[in-house]
Amino acid sequence: MHKRLRWVAAAGIVLALAGCSANDSGSSESAAMPMSADTKQAAPNQGAPKKEGTDSAGSGKAPAPPGQPGITDRKLVRTASLELTAPNVADVISQVRVITQGAAGYTGQESTQEKRASVNVIVPSERLDGVLDQLGKLGKQVKREVTATDVTEQMVDVESRLATQRASVERIRALLARATSVSEIASVESELTSREAELESLQKRRESLAGSVAMSTISLQVKAETVAAAEESRSGFFGGLADGWDAFLTFGGGLLTAIGAMAPFLLVFGVPAAALVWWLRKRRRPAEPAMATASDLPSAPPLD
Repeated sequence: MHKRLRWVAAAGIVLALAGCSANDSGSSESAAMPMSADTKQAAPNQGAPKKEGTDSAGSGKAPAPPGQPGITDRKLVRTASLELTAPNVADVISQVRVITQGAAGYTGQESTQEKRASVNVIVPSERLDGVLDQLGKLGKQVKREVTATDVTEQMVDVESRLATQRASVERIRALLARATSVSEIASVESELTSREAELESLQKRRESLAGSVAMSTISLQVKAETVAAAEESRSGFFGGLADGWDAFLTFGGGLLTAIGAMAPFLLVFGVPAAALVWWLRKRRRPAEPAMATASDLPSAPPLD
């Protein structure tokens, strides 16, 4: 009887232990499931920064070094030259003025003749390409060039020197306010004047660079089609022969012009001078035979 009770008690303890172990394993599994879900949700979030890094590295655009402007901040001075041929030069120049005013620009130095003209067109830099396209449609485009000069480092240098010079001027002004004697005031004022002059020079330099960056200049040349055709035909041996003949005619015309300019002086002064020379030579001719006759006379006999 006691043995049966012992076996029953042992069996009950074993079942109780088995149930506790099952509950512990179930709770551990249930606890592990949310962790795995959290891990799966965190994985995309952790991958996103890696993707950003990959995109920034794959773009190939390295960040600008500290203290230096990036590509979009570069300061460029852009200029252009354009050569056109057209049937009517005057009409082209009139249309150039209209296009320039429409682009908020203005025309500078200009030289217009019947068959050729040249003009400088100044327009905002951001409109340079568009204005060149419009001007190129006014005639036959012979030549088009665009140049760009990077002045970023010059601008940065001028800005740095301006900041330093302003601080220097402020220090001198503070010294002037504390000066007591006349000699100190005169010395500090002289130094202040010198530094203010240098500050104004730097400011003008910055304004000049900023103006060159903001506005672009187009050197436009227009020729009549007949002139362009004549210039193209003058090539090779016959072209050189024609140029030589033109040079000869130019030289001959210049020589004749010089002779014509000297002719009045020759008539006024040359004719009287020639008459005077002729008269002097005529007076000298009778004297020479007389002297010769006197030398030919026989000498007197010697006296005893």
